[in-house]
Amino acid sequence: MDKHLHIICLDVPYPVNYGGVFDLFYKIKCLHAEGIEIHLHCFEYGRGVQPELNKYCTTVRYYKRVTGLRGFSPSLPYIVSSRRSISLIQNLLQDNYPILIEGIHCSYIVMDERFKHRKLILRLHNVEYNYYQGLARTTSSLIKRIYYSYESRMLFRYENRIAKKVMVLPVSEYDLQIYRDKFHADNILFLPVFLPYETVTSMEGTGSFCLYHGNLAVAENEKAVVWLIEKFFINLKTAFVIAGKNPSKLLRKVVAGNPDSFLVANPTENEMQDLISKAQINVLPSFNTTGIKLKLLNALFNGRHCVVNDASVMGTSILSECHIAKDADTFKSILSQLFHRPFTEEAVNQRTICLEGVYNNQKNARQLIQWIW
Repeated sequence: MDKHLHIICLDVPYPVNYGGVFDLFYKIKCLHAEGIEIHLHCFEYGRGVQPELNKYCTTVRYYKRVTGLRGFSPSLPYIVSSRRSISLIQNLLQDNYPILIEGIHCSYIVMDERFKHRKLILRLHNVEYNYYQGLARTTSSLIKRIYYSYESRMLFRYENRIAKKVMVLPVSEYDLQIYRDKFHADNILFLPVFLPYETVTSMEGTGSFCLYHGNLAVAENEKAVVWLIEKFFINLKTAFVIAGKNPSKLLRKVVAGNPDSFLVANPTENEMQDLISKAQINVLPSFNTTGIKLKLLNALFNGRHCVVNDASVMGTSILSECHIAKDADTFKSILSQLFHRPFTEEAVNQRTICLEGVYNNQKNARQLIQWIW
């Protein structure tokens, strides 16, 4: 008997050109490979209709997200209220297939009594209230800080309401523990993120530069780069490459002020992967503890040494594969020690054992199917 599954996506999950859609797209691809008939529902607000999705889905429907003031609600977080859709609800009520909800963003149907006896599974990409707290801390804009703080409070109340209503599948053990401790979620299971890479390809030997990579238009990432340059690389006399999308004028100015720092703006995917593989150290501190850091997993699967802080790896199984700096002095010491230390065959083998057992798309897709049916 065919297994049919509705999947509701917060965004159009193709092309796979930013971190938020990696798990969405590769999960769809793997479920399709396992014979699941997927009925995909996407909220579209700029990425357009993508024929590629028709290769993996039996049906694909698109819904306009209501952005701006019309998307606000006094009782719901904006990321949820702006994705309410009568058409979506009508389409979902045409059958009794299980529904995989991708992100808190798409979870409005959990509050609808018509879905009370339906099999609903919430894929938790972040503890969103915590994530928005982090955005409020890192932005330099007063207006954005007010909005992020308000959204964080709304999300805390909302997440508390729905945590016990559905099966929850977080992408990290840390998020799982928060939902258990804060919201008393009991039907919650860890499901690793789905990735485009499942084999460790890290090169042995020594590189000649340190690398930070990410979406440089994100305030948290810009803050990390500025912090790294001003705290360490201004004095280390070590080549530091910063690569990513849409760097601001401020970031360009900070990078230009350090003769040992180099900016690669808007690299292609191949260029980015080449930098990751050739770097001696991937330096990836974070100021947010929730979710899973996809750029760190990329660096672990494809790069050499990785230096992070506690927030980057809190509550994950990849602690052993990272060098963790707890403060500024430790960061500087670790960077100095690793810059001339070859990445060995033993290190590659150890990383392979650690990562490939957890981030196995086929195994995780089959586990998800068992949980749903």
